Parts: sequence; C-alpha cells; structure tokens
Amino acid sequence: MAGSINAANVKTIILACEAGMGSSLMSVNALKKKLKKANVSGVTVMHKPARAIPDGAQVVVVHKGLAKVVRNRVPDAVVVTFSHFLNDPAFDKLVNAFVENGNIEDTVGG
Repeated sequence: MAGSINAANVKTIILACEAGMGSSLMSVNALKKKLKKANVSGVTVMHKPARAIPDGAQVVVVHKGLAKVVRNRVPDAVVVTFSHFLNDPAFDKLVNAFVENGNIEDTVGG
C-alpha cells in the first residue's frame, strides 16, 4: 500500500464505481472541470468499475463504501475516498495537491 504519491508523478486518476454510470460519472465530469479550472494539465481522469481497475493504477478515487474492494483490487494504489458524489471536500483536496505540487494522501489504510 502506498501512503501517498506526489501529484507531479500522477498522469491518471481513476474514479471507481460499483457498476453503473450514474452518480460516479457526474463525479468524473466534476473532477475534470475542477482540474481544468485550476489549470492542471497532463492528467487524465478515467471512469472504471471498482472490480476492473487496471493493475498499476496510481491514484483511485472511490466512494467510501467501495474502498475495501478497491484496496483489494489494487493494493499498491493511493486510494482517496469521498462521501458525496458532488462537492465533496476530497475532490478539492485532490485538485489542490496538483496546484501546490503536493502529495496525494491515501485515506483508506491497509
């Protein structure tokens, strides 16, 4: 398990969902807009089912209810959890890590 990763080293963020494309797809679009508004470039935001996250994923953003599924699927990824699909502070914190060239912190643990 990775405890954190410097945002400068992240090229892809995966927003994981249970299976559907509803609320989590809105979160993907909102995160993309936040990154664009903050002038963050060179980072791709992808939408994947939690059980289909590719090996080697660096950062996975997921609703707290699916955190254990993601941790089991990609144990070395930094997993960032959120409670609300829109306007959750976790999204702003993630964007700020890119803006400030800071670290993205894992919020799940091992």
